[in-house]
This record gives sequence, structure tokens and C-alpha cells, in this order.
Amino acid sequence: MQLQTLVDLTPHNTFGLPAVARAMVHIDSDAAIPRLLDHPLYGPMPKWVLGGGSNVIFTGDPAELVLKVAIKGRRLLPTQADAWIVEVGAGESWHDLVRWTIANGRPGLENLALIPGTVGAAPVQNIGAYGVSLQERFDALDGIDLTTGQPFTLTGDQCRFGYRDSIFKHSLAGRCVITRVRLRLPRPWRPVLDYPDLQRRQRESGSGRPDPQQVFDWVCALRRAKLPDPATVGNAGSFFKNPVVTADRFAQLLRRHPAAVGYRQPDGRVKLAAGWLIETCGWRGRTMGRVGVYAHQALVLVNQGGATGIEVLALARAIQESVKGRFGITLEIEPTVV
Repeated sequence: MQLQTLVDLTPHNTFGLPAVARAMVHIDSDAAIPRLLDHPLYGPMPKWVLGGGSNVIFTGDPAELVLKVAIKGRRLLPTQADAWIVEVGAGESWHDLVRWTIANGRPGLENLALIPGTVGAAPVQNIGAYGVSLQERFDALDGIDLTTGQPFTLTGDQCRFGYRDSIFKHSLAGRCVITRVRLRLPRPWRPVLDYPDLQRRQRESGSGRPDPQQVFDWVCALRRAKLPDPATVGNAGSFFKNPVVTADRFAQLLRRHPAAVGYRQPDGRVKLAAGWLIETCGWRGRTMGRVGVYAHQALVLVNQGGATGIEVLALARAIQESVKGRFGITLEIEPTVV
């Protein structure tokens, strides 16, 4: 356990927003958490868990004690008849994990390649991309209660996964630390190529049956073409959730806007492409002060240099009002606002 005070959080969030933590603790093992809870000064403080900082917007300095999870480790657990099981420390890089599983003959995460952030943050957000969500590849996770110091294990049902949502955003918010995640990768492996962009890549490659590495490479290429690299352009990836509407509401939208983009869901509803809504309102490539909308993907807001979280939210609200006024649809911000 490493303790630091007055920590600049700018390099700890991918949007590059300024904030200072009064104190930050690096959690590198399960044993560090009980030691922290027993600390006479920091033990009683409210706590806030920081993963890779890829899904957070700082609007000021956090009042809580910041816990930076850095628990490492990757293990291949015994193979089951219908699945490969892998166990990963919460502080591991998600993208590095995806590459590692493919290299070790455990495919199934390739559609989730190049998503920034840590493994421990993935269940919180229930990350998803190109037709696959974490909950479809999830087995269980381990964590430690920040009040009692007791370890616990949660199954997928207990995590209450929803679209970019989980129990960790609600009743367990700020109350626990995820230490390890176990993933269940279905076998035999089958490629998930439901998205038109992946189908187009398959046609262009002439590959009738792509292997996991090919799908991984296609996903990486698509994401790099559409999304800015946080190492060079500050951003938090997709800034708004794709709104889900009834089939009737989508039919009404299509009558007025035949080019509207939507994806039918198993329950009959339709997930709208938030990027299309924003672009249709004329926001793609526009700037507002030191914040802008990415020229290649309207769903992404970017730091033009020196932006603050307040400026980011001002642009986000302007976009929300614009989309609401034109389509009657409310966009929900995806990152956590601190």
C-alpha cells in the first residue's frame, strides 16, 4: 500500500482534466485494504475508487480519499466443457487482457478490444462494443467491503448488469473495491459479426470464417479510425449512452428521418445511435471554447487543450438540449461526473 498526498489527477484521467486528490492510496494487494481501513486518519474517510480514469469527468477536486486499484495477475483456470475461465486482477489493462487471452488460445473478448481502462472498471460500466457486452462473458468477481473489510464474491445476476450499468453505480457505489474478475469465454468459439462494420471488413478480406486474431485486428482498426487516442487527444470515449426507445417511437422517427440509425434489441425495443442524433444536429467537428466534438465521431467529446470539467459539461448540456429540441430524445451522459 502506497500513500500519496496532494496528487495531481490530470495524468490519471484520459480526458486530461485538472483535479487534485488530497490523498491517494495505491491498492496493490487484497491485504492493503484492511490495513487502510485500520488507519487512524484515512480509515474513516469517505473513499472513491479510481480505475484507469477512462470514464470519469473531474469538475473539481474529489473530497474523498482516492483509491487507485493496482492489483495485478492473470490466470488460466481449469477449462470447462462449454467455456474457458480466466481470472484477472482488477488493476490489469483491459486491452492487454484481450490480447493475452487470444495469445493463450482463449478467444471471446476480441469484440471488446482497445477499450481503455482497467479490468476492475469493466463490470462497473458493463462495457460493450460491436455486439458483445461484458455481462455475456462474465463469470464472477471478488471484492472487499470498504466498511467491514470483509471479502465477497458476486455472480453476474448479483451484479445487476444493465446497459452501461451495474450494482456498482447504485447500492454498492463507493462501498467496495473490486479485486479480481473471472471471465467465462464460450467454447467452441464463434465470431460475433452482427455489426455492419465488421461484416464489411469480412467481405473486404474475403475471409469466410475469420479467426479470433482477424476479428481483433478488425475491431482495433475500426476503433482507431473512429476514436481518438487518449494518449494524444484527451477524451473519455463515447460520451453519451445510445438511447433505447420503443419500436413505435423508432417507426415515428423513421417517418420523419428515413436515415435514422437504430438496432433492434431482443426485447423488441430499438437502440438508437446517439452519434447519428448528434451529427444530424450539426455538432460533429464543432468546438465550444477548449472542448470540441470529434470530427470523425460525433459521440466523442475531446479536450482541445487546457479544458476543465465544467467546460466539458457545458458542451454536453448544449448537445443534450439540441437533440432534445429536435428529436424529443434525452441523451444520458456515460462517464461518471466527479
